[in-house]
Amino acid sequence: MLFSEIIGQNHIKNHLIQSAESGRIPHAQLFIGLDGTGTLPMAIAYAQYILCQNIGGENGNGNQACNLKFNNLAHPDLHFVYPVATTSDVSKNATSDKFADAWRNFLKANPYANLADWYKHIDIQNKQGLINVDEAAEIMKKLSLKSYEGGYKVMIIWMADKMNTEASNKLLKLLEEPPVKTLFILITENEKNILQTILSRCQVINFNPLNSAEIEQALIEKHNCDRSNAGLLAKRAQGNYNKALQLLQNTNDVLPFEKWFVQWVRAAFRAKGNAAVIQELIEWSEELAALGREQQKQFLEYCIEIFRQALLLNYSTPDLVYYQTTVDKFKLENFAPFVNGANIQEIFTELSNAIYYIERNGNGKMIFTDLSIKLTRLIHKK
Repeated sequence: MLFSEIIGQNHIKNHLIQSAESGRIPHAQLFIGLDGTGTLPMAIAYAQYILCQNIGGENGNGNQACNLKFNNLAHPDLHFVYPVATTSDVSKNATSDKFADAWRNFLKANPYANLADWYKHIDIQNKQGLINVDEAAEIMKKLSLKSYEGGYKVMIIWMADKMNTEASNKLLKLLEEPPVKTLFILITENEKNILQTILSRCQVINFNPLNSAEIEQALIEKHNCDRSNAGLLAKRAQGNYNKALQLLQNTNDVLPFEKWFVQWVRAAFRAKGNAAVIQELIEWSEELAALGREQQKQFLEYCIEIFRQALLLNYSTPDLVYYQTTVDKFKLENFAPFVNGANIQEIFTELSNAIYYIERNGNGKMIFTDLSIKLTRLIHKK
Protein backbone atom coordinates (compact mmCIF):
# COMPACT_ATOMS: atom_id res chain seq x y z
CA MET A 1 0.00 0.00 0.00
CA LEU A 2 1.55 3.28 -1.14
CA PHE A 3 0.67 6.77 0.01
CA SER A 4 -0.21 7.54 -3.61
CA GLU A 5 -2.96 4.88 -3.49
CA ILE A 6 -4.71 6.44 -0.51
CA ILE A 7 -7.68 8.72 -1.10
CA GLY A 8 -7.36 12.24 0.29
CA GLN A 9 -5.88 12.92 3.76
CA ASN A 10 -2.95 14.74 2.12
CA HIS A 11 -2.05 16.70 5.24
CA ILE A 12 -1.62 13.42 7.16
CA LYS A 13 0.45 11.88 4.36
CA ASN A 14 2.77 14.88 4.37
CA HIS A 15 3.12 14.78 8.15
CA LEU A 16 4.00 11.08 8.18
CA ILE A 17 6.44 11.40 5.29
CA GLN A 18 8.21 14.29 7.00
CA SER A 19 8.46 12.38 10.27
CA ALA A 20 10.02 9.41 8.46
CA GLU A 21 12.45 11.51 6.44
CA SER A 22 13.58 13.49 9.47
CA GLY A 23 14.05 10.30 11.50
CA ARG A 24 11.63 11.54 14.16
CA ILE A 25 9.29 8.57 14.30
CA PRO A 26 7.21 8.37 17.49
CA HIS A 27 7.24 4.89 18.99
CA ALA A 28 3.44 4.90 19.41
CA GLN A 29 0.81 6.60 17.29
CA LEU A 30 -2.96 6.48 17.45
CA PHE A 31 -4.94 6.96 14.25
CA ILE A 32 -8.51 8.04 15.03
CA GLY A 33 -11.04 8.09 12.23
CA LEU A 34 -14.52 6.95 11.30
CA ASP A 35 -15.25 4.02 9.01
CA GLY A 36 -14.06 4.59 5.45
CA THR A 37 -11.64 7.46 6.15
CA GLY A 38 -8.51 5.42 5.41
CA THR A 39 -6.89 4.87 8.81
CA LEU A 40 -5.79 1.28 8.08
CA PRO A 41 -4.49 1.93 4.53
CA MET A 42 -2.57 4.94 5.88
CA ALA A 43 -0.99 2.82 8.62
CA ILE A 44 0.12 0.20 6.09
CA ALA A 45 1.51 2.85 3.73
CA TYR A 46 3.43 4.46 6.59
CA ALA A 47 4.86 1.09 7.63
CA GLN A 48 5.88 0.38 4.05
CA TYR A 49 7.50 3.79 3.67
CA ILE A 50 9.64 3.14 6.76
CA LEU A 51 10.45 -0.56 6.40
CA CYS A 52 11.20 -0.39 2.67
CA GLN A 53 13.22 2.83 3.04
CA ASN A 54 11.18 4.57 0.38
CA ILE A 55 12.62 7.89 1.48
CA GLY A 56 12.63 10.31 -1.41
CA GLY A 57 9.99 8.56 -3.49
CA GLU A 58 7.76 5.53 -3.24
CA ASN A 59 9.12 2.59 -5.21
CA GLY A 60 11.75 4.94 -6.60
CA ASN A 61 14.66 4.79 -4.22
CA GLY A 62 13.26 2.06 -2.02
CA ASN A 63 13.90 -1.64 -1.64
CA GLN A 64 11.92 -3.27 -4.44
CA ALA A 65 11.96 -6.73 -2.86
CA CYS A 66 10.59 -5.18 0.33
CA ASN A 67 7.83 -3.40 -1.58
CA LEU A 68 6.88 -6.70 -3.20
CA LYS A 69 6.53 -8.31 0.24
CA PHE A 70 4.20 -5.51 1.24
CA ASN A 71 2.10 -6.07 -1.87
CA ASN A 72 1.46 -9.55 -0.48
CA LEU A 73 1.17 -8.24 3.10
CA ALA A 74 3.89 -10.69 4.04
CA HIS A 75 6.78 -8.58 5.33
CA PRO A 76 8.33 -10.37 8.35
CA ASP A 77 8.71 -7.13 10.34
CA LEU A 78 5.08 -6.07 9.82
CA HIS A 79 2.64 -7.45 12.37
CA PHE A 80 -1.12 -7.07 12.64
CA VAL A 81 -3.51 -7.48 15.53
CA TYR A 82 -7.30 -7.27 15.07
CA PRO A 83 -10.47 -8.38 16.90
CA VAL A 84 -11.30 -12.07 16.54
CA ALA A 85 -13.56 -14.68 18.11
CA THR A 86 -13.95 -18.42 17.89
CA THR A 87 -15.43 -19.80 14.68
CA SER A 88 -16.11 -23.20 13.17
CA ASP A 89 -12.49 -23.27 11.98
CA VAL A 90 -10.92 -21.81 15.15
CA SER A 91 -12.74 -23.43 18.04
CA LYS A 92 -10.58 -22.14 20.92
CA ASN A 93 -7.83 -19.67 21.88
CA ALA A 94 -8.64 -17.30 19.02
CA THR A 95 -5.77 -14.93 18.19
CA SER A 96 -4.93 -12.90 15.10
CA ASP A 97 -2.27 -15.33 13.83
CA LYS A 98 -4.93 -18.02 13.39
CA PHE A 99 -6.77 -15.74 10.97
CA ALA A 100 -3.71 -14.46 9.08
CA ASP A 101 -4.65 -15.83 5.65
CA ALA A 102 -8.22 -14.55 5.99
CA TRP A 103 -6.86 -11.14 7.03
CA ARG A 104 -4.60 -10.86 3.98
CA ASN A 105 -7.45 -11.79 1.65
CA PHE A 106 -9.72 -9.32 3.43
CA LEU A 107 -7.26 -6.43 3.04
CA LYS A 108 -6.45 -7.22 -0.56
CA ALA A 109 -10.16 -7.17 -1.43
CA ASN A 110 -10.81 -3.79 0.24
CA PRO A 111 -8.42 -2.10 2.70
CA TYR A 112 -11.19 0.41 3.50
CA ALA A 113 -13.54 -2.32 4.78
CA ASN A 114 -14.96 -1.98 8.28
CA LEU A 115 -15.31 -4.12 11.38
CA ALA A 116 -18.69 -5.54 10.36
CA ASP A 117 -17.18 -6.57 7.01
CA TRP A 118 -14.37 -8.35 8.87
CA TYR A 119 -16.74 -10.20 11.18
CA LYS A 120 -18.75 -11.31 8.17
CA HIS A 121 -15.57 -12.37 6.36
CA ILE A 122 -14.51 -14.71 9.18
CA ASP A 123 -18.10 -15.70 10.03
CA ILE A 124 -18.18 -15.14 13.78
CA GLN A 125 -21.97 -14.93 13.53
CA ASN A 126 -23.53 -13.16 16.53
CA LYS A 127 -20.32 -12.96 18.57
CA GLN A 128 -18.33 -9.80 19.11
CA GLY A 129 -14.64 -9.77 18.33
CA LEU A 130 -12.06 -9.07 21.00
CA ILE A 131 -8.34 -8.44 21.43
CA ASN A 132 -7.62 -10.49 24.53
CA VAL A 133 -4.77 -11.13 26.92
CA ASP A 134 -3.50 -14.09 24.84
CA GLU A 135 -3.12 -11.66 21.95
CA ALA A 136 -1.15 -9.28 24.16
CA ALA A 137 1.19 -12.11 25.09
CA GLU A 138 1.75 -12.80 21.38
CA ILE A 139 2.56 -9.13 20.82
CA MET A 140 5.17 -9.19 23.56
CA LYS A 141 6.67 -12.40 22.17
CA LYS A 142 6.96 -11.04 18.62
CA LEU A 143 8.46 -7.72 19.63
CA SER A 144 11.01 -9.30 21.96
CA LEU A 145 12.75 -10.77 18.89
CA LYS A 146 15.15 -8.88 16.64
CA SER A 147 13.81 -7.57 13.37
CA TYR A 148 14.40 -9.84 10.40
CA GLU A 149 15.87 -7.13 8.20
CA GLY A 150 17.68 -5.12 10.87
CA GLY A 151 15.39 -2.11 10.84
CA TYR A 152 12.09 -1.25 12.46
CA LYS A 153 9.40 -3.65 13.62
CA VAL A 154 5.89 -2.32 13.07
CA MET A 155 2.87 -3.49 15.05
CA ILE A 156 -0.50 -2.31 13.68
CA ILE A 157 -3.37 -2.83 16.13
CA TRP A 158 -6.64 -2.37 14.25
CA MET A 159 -9.70 -1.45 16.33
CA ALA A 160 -7.60 -1.02 19.46
CA ASP A 161 -10.74 -0.09 21.40
CA LYS A 162 -11.65 -3.80 21.31
CA MET A 163 -8.81 -4.66 23.71
CA ASN A 164 -10.06 -5.93 27.03
CA THR A 165 -8.62 -4.60 30.30
CA GLU A 166 -6.05 -7.36 30.74
CA ALA A 167 -4.72 -6.94 27.20
CA SER A 168 -4.64 -3.14 27.59
CA ASN A 169 -2.57 -3.38 30.77
CA LYS A 170 -0.04 -5.67 29.13
CA LEU A 171 0.24 -3.37 26.12
CA LEU A 172 0.69 -0.39 28.42
CA LYS A 173 3.88 -1.92 29.82
CA LEU A 174 5.26 -2.24 26.28
CA LEU A 175 4.36 1.35 25.44
CA GLU A 176 6.08 2.57 28.60
CA GLU A 177 9.29 0.70 27.78
CA PRO A 178 9.17 -0.07 24.05
CA PRO A 179 11.81 -2.26 22.41
CA VAL A 180 14.36 -0.40 20.29
CA LYS A 181 13.17 0.54 16.78
CA THR A 182 9.61 -0.58 17.40
CA LEU A 183 6.66 1.35 16.01
CA PHE A 184 3.13 0.87 17.34
CA ILE A 185 0.24 2.13 15.23
CA LEU A 186 -3.07 1.83 17.03
CA ILE A 187 -6.25 2.42 15.03
CA THR A 188 -9.68 3.20 16.43
CA GLU A 189 -13.04 4.71 15.60
CA ASN A 190 -13.81 5.30 19.27
CA GLU A 191 -10.92 6.45 21.46
CA LYS A 192 -13.22 6.72 24.51
CA ASN A 193 -12.96 2.95 24.94
CA ILE A 194 -9.16 3.01 25.13
CA LEU A 195 -7.41 3.36 28.49
CA GLN A 196 -6.42 6.95 29.19
CA THR A 197 -2.94 5.78 30.16
CA ILE A 198 -2.50 4.30 26.68
CA LEU A 199 -3.85 7.43 24.99
CA SER A 200 -1.36 9.57 26.89
CA ARG A 201 1.55 7.57 25.48
CA CYS A 202 0.51 7.88 21.85
CA GLN A 203 0.86 10.67 19.33
CA VAL A 204 -2.73 11.17 18.19
CA ILE A 205 -3.60 11.77 14.54
CA ASN A 206 -7.24 12.53 13.70
CA PHE A 207 -8.67 11.61 10.28
CA ASN A 208 -11.45 13.75 8.85
CA PRO A 209 -14.22 12.27 6.68
CA LEU A 210 -13.30 12.35 3.00
CA ASN A 211 -14.90 15.07 0.92
CA SER A 212 -17.34 14.17 -1.82
CA ALA A 213 -15.00 15.28 -4.62
CA GLU A 214 -12.27 12.89 -3.42
CA ILE A 215 -14.66 9.94 -3.24
CA GLU A 216 -16.18 10.81 -6.61
CA GLN A 217 -12.77 10.94 -8.28
CA ALA A 218 -11.70 7.64 -6.70
CA LEU A 219 -14.85 5.89 -7.95
CA ILE A 220 -14.20 7.18 -11.45
CA GLU A 221 -10.49 6.31 -11.54
CA LYS A 222 -10.47 3.03 -9.63
CA HIS A 223 -13.85 1.57 -10.60
CA ASN A 224 -14.71 3.16 -13.97
CA CYS A 225 -17.86 4.68 -12.52
CA ASP A 226 -19.53 7.30 -14.70
CA ARG A 227 -19.28 10.83 -13.32
CA SER A 228 -22.97 11.47 -12.65
CA ASN A 229 -23.42 8.21 -10.71
CA ALA A 230 -20.11 8.72 -8.90
CA GLY A 231 -21.24 12.15 -7.76
CA LEU A 232 -24.50 10.80 -6.35
CA LEU A 233 -22.78 7.90 -4.59
CA ALA A 234 -20.16 10.23 -3.14
CA LYS A 235 -22.85 12.40 -1.57
CA ARG A 236 -24.70 9.40 -0.15
CA ALA A 237 -21.45 8.02 1.29
CA GLN A 238 -21.08 11.01 3.65
CA GLY A 239 -17.28 10.91 3.73
CA ASN A 240 -17.08 7.09 3.91
CA TYR A 241 -15.30 5.50 0.95
CA ASN A 242 -16.20 1.99 2.08
CA LYS A 243 -19.88 2.91 2.04
CA ALA A 244 -19.46 4.37 -1.45
CA LEU A 245 -17.98 1.06 -2.64
CA GLN A 246 -20.82 -0.90 -1.07
CA LEU A 247 -23.37 1.35 -2.72
CA LEU A 248 -21.59 0.96 -6.03
CA GLN A 249 -21.39 -2.81 -5.80
CA ASN A 250 -24.92 -3.22 -4.42
CA THR A 251 -23.58 -5.50 -1.67
CA ASN A 252 -24.56 -3.55 1.42
CA ASP A 253 -27.80 -3.61 3.32
CA VAL A 254 -29.23 -0.26 2.19
CA LEU A 255 -32.31 -1.77 0.56
CA PRO A 256 -33.16 -4.13 3.47
CA PHE A 257 -32.40 -1.31 5.89
CA GLU A 258 -34.83 0.98 4.11
CA LYS A 259 -37.50 -1.70 4.03
CA TRP A 260 -37.12 -2.34 7.76
CA PHE A 261 -37.11 1.39 8.50
CA VAL A 262 -40.27 2.08 6.52
CA GLN A 263 -42.04 -0.94 8.01
CA TRP A 264 -41.05 0.29 11.48
CA VAL A 265 -42.11 3.94 11.20
CA ARG A 266 -45.38 3.07 9.44
CA ALA A 267 -46.32 0.62 12.18
CA ALA A 268 -45.28 3.08 14.90
CA PHE A 269 -47.45 5.76 13.30
CA ARG A 270 -50.50 3.46 13.10
CA ALA A 271 -50.03 2.16 16.65
CA LYS A 272 -51.54 5.28 18.23
CA GLY A 273 -54.98 4.20 19.42
CA ASN A 274 -54.59 0.77 17.79
CA ALA A 275 -53.24 -1.80 20.21
CA ALA A 276 -53.32 -4.55 17.56
CA VAL A 277 -50.39 -2.91 15.75
CA ILE A 278 -48.18 -3.49 18.80
CA GLN A 279 -48.00 -7.15 17.82
CA GLU A 280 -46.70 -6.08 14.41
CA LEU A 281 -43.96 -4.06 16.13
CA ILE A 282 -43.06 -7.04 18.32
CA GLU A 283 -42.72 -9.25 15.23
CA TRP A 284 -40.57 -6.56 13.61
CA SER A 285 -38.38 -6.51 16.73
CA GLU A 286 -37.96 -10.28 16.54
CA GLU A 287 -36.80 -10.00 12.94
CA LEU A 288 -34.19 -7.36 13.84
CA ALA A 289 -33.11 -9.31 16.92
CA ALA A 290 -32.12 -12.23 14.65
CA LEU A 291 -29.42 -10.11 12.99
CA GLY A 292 -25.80 -10.02 14.17
CA ARG A 293 -24.97 -7.27 16.64
CA GLU A 294 -22.87 -5.32 14.17
CA GLN A 295 -25.74 -5.37 11.67
CA GLN A 296 -28.12 -4.21 14.38
CA LYS A 297 -25.82 -1.29 15.17
CA GLN A 298 -25.47 -0.45 11.48
CA PHE A 299 -29.24 -0.39 11.09
CA LEU A 300 -29.68 1.96 14.04
CA GLU A 301 -26.97 4.27 12.67
CA TYR A 302 -28.81 4.16 9.35
CA CYS A 303 -32.03 5.20 11.15
CA ILE A 304 -30.24 8.14 12.75
CA GLU A 305 -29.10 9.32 9.33
CA ILE A 306 -32.58 9.02 7.77
CA PHE A 307 -34.16 10.96 10.63
CA ARG A 308 -31.45 13.60 10.15
CA GLN A 309 -32.18 13.80 6.42
CA ALA A 310 -35.90 14.17 7.14
CA LEU A 311 -35.19 16.97 9.62
CA LEU A 312 -33.07 18.84 7.06
CA LEU A 313 -35.89 18.55 4.55
CA ASN A 314 -38.47 19.70 7.08
CA TYR A 315 -36.39 22.80 7.86
CA SER A 316 -36.04 23.77 4.20
CA THR A 317 -32.43 22.80 3.51
CA PRO A 318 -32.96 20.49 0.51
CA ASP A 319 -29.43 21.11 -0.80
CA LEU A 320 -28.11 19.03 2.12
CA VAL A 321 -30.49 16.15 1.44
CA TYR A 322 -28.97 13.39 -0.66
CA TYR A 323 -31.09 10.36 0.21
CA GLN A 324 -33.34 8.89 -2.47
CA THR A 325 -36.03 6.48 -1.31
CA THR A 326 -36.76 3.22 -3.14
CA VAL A 327 -39.59 1.64 -1.11
CA ASP A 328 -42.94 1.92 -2.86
CA LYS A 329 -45.08 4.91 -1.79
CA PHE A 330 -42.56 6.10 0.81
CA LYS A 331 -41.38 9.63 0.15
CA LEU A 332 -39.02 11.54 2.41
CA GLU A 333 -41.00 14.72 1.69
CA ASN A 334 -44.13 13.17 3.21
CA PHE A 335 -42.26 11.74 6.19
CA ALA A 336 -40.30 14.92 6.98
CA PRO A 337 -43.16 16.84 8.74
CA PHE A 338 -43.18 14.19 11.47
CA VAL A 339 -39.51 14.87 12.33
CA ASN A 340 -39.10 18.21 14.02
CA GLY A 341 -37.52 20.15 16.85
CA ALA A 342 -40.01 18.75 19.36
CA ASN A 343 -39.01 15.10 18.91
CA ILE A 344 -35.67 14.81 17.09
CA GLN A 345 -33.47 15.05 20.18
CA GLU A 346 -35.42 12.34 21.99
CA ILE A 347 -35.40 10.13 18.89
CA PHE A 348 -31.62 10.49 18.55
CA THR A 349 -31.20 9.77 22.27
CA GLU A 350 -33.28 6.59 22.13
CA LEU A 351 -31.46 5.33 19.02
CA SER A 352 -28.08 6.07 20.60
CA ASN A 353 -29.11 4.30 23.80
CA ALA A 354 -30.16 1.26 21.78
CA ILE A 355 -26.71 1.14 20.15
CA TYR A 356 -25.12 1.39 23.61
CA TYR A 357 -27.16 -1.53 24.97
CA ILE A 358 -26.47 -3.69 21.91
CA GLU A 359 -22.73 -3.10 22.29
CA ARG A 360 -23.06 -4.42 25.83
CA ASN A 361 -24.80 -7.63 24.75
CA GLY A 362 -28.33 -6.55 25.65
CA ASN A 363 -31.28 -8.66 24.56
CA GLY A 364 -32.02 -7.57 21.00
CA LYS A 365 -35.75 -8.31 21.12
CA MET A 366 -36.22 -6.27 24.30
CA ILE A 367 -34.12 -3.38 22.98
CA PHE A 368 -36.01 -3.10 19.68
CA THR A 369 -39.41 -3.61 21.28
CA ASP A 370 -38.74 -0.88 23.82
CA LEU A 371 -37.45 1.41 21.08
CA SER A 372 -40.54 0.74 18.94
CA ILE A 373 -43.01 1.52 21.72
CA LYS A 374 -41.20 4.78 22.44
CA LEU A 375 -41.30 5.72 18.76
CA THR A 376 -45.11 5.34 18.71
CA ARG A 377 -45.22 8.29 21.09
CA LEU A 378 -42.39 10.37 19.63
CA ILE A 379 -43.51 10.16 16.00
CA HIS A 380 -46.72 12.04 16.90
CA LYS A 381 -45.04 14.69 19.02
CA LYS A 382 -45.50 18.20 17.64
